[in-house]
Amino acid sequence: MNATRTPNGPWRPQNRRPNYLGHRAKIGVIIPSTNTAVEYDMQKINIPGVTWHPGRFWVESPDLASDDAFLYFLDLIRKEIPISIRDVLTSNPTHIMMGMSAETFWGGVEGNQMFLDRVIEQIGDIGLTTGANACNDALEAFGAKTISVLTPYQEIGDKQVYAYFSELGYNVKKVVGLKCDTATSIAETPDEQVLDAVRELDGPDVDAIVQVGTNLSTIDLFPVLEKWLGKPCLSINMVTIWHALRSSGVQDKVDGHGWLLENF
Repeated sequence: MNATRTPNGPWRPQNRRPNYLGHRAKIGVIIPSTNTAVEYDMQKINIPGVTWHPGRFWVESPDLASDDAFLYFLDLIRKEIPISIRDVLTSNPTHIMMGMSAETFWGGVEGNQMFLDRVIEQIGDIGLTTGANACNDALEAFGAKTISVLTPYQEIGDKQVYAYFSELGYNVKKVVGLKCDTATSIAETPDEQVLDAVRELDGPDVDAIVQVGTNLSTIDLFPVLEKWLGKPCLSINMVTIWHALRSSGVQDKVDGHGWLLENF
């Protein structure tokens, strides 16, 4: 790089690219107050010029032990999400990433679009990543048609996930829900339980395995499972991170965290 001496100062590089924090992307991340996995996963991806800005929304009732409790949980967070978005917008983000996924699958394709419309009405022309849309884009990148899905949800949540992917045209071979009792206990799921579920989900006709539920971190397991099974294993947090980066024009390939970030 060429350099010049300014009239009243030291040598300065010519055509210097900006290097202030977040000069490539400032990504606001909307996270439930009960979630301890999204930030752990985000911290694995350190790309120069990209900054992550979490904003938490209050989860008044983390109980998920029944279908009724799950529905009550969703009703409560629908009121809180706009407040978190309002707060994170004050950081002037260039993109918004949803660090929660159940609400984005609810109501199938139409329900996801309604969710998108509500958020876009609030954020304007800022880019937006949701778990549902990001999963679809990732599966399309791999050309997957037949999938299995791991969730931490109760049966009512599993049905919504199944409906979303089915309506998009995927052959959903199986959905395994771990039926976690609370929003916080999702993060306490033992690795052995995840591995047992993946064994149940896999099969010779399954093109890809998808994990949803952002408080279930599989970022350390799934890259190994991809090599073991020889097929994409898509962790929703890594999928949304990938989608937010690529939507922001950040095309850096990142090794060690799965085929998606390594190849697309």
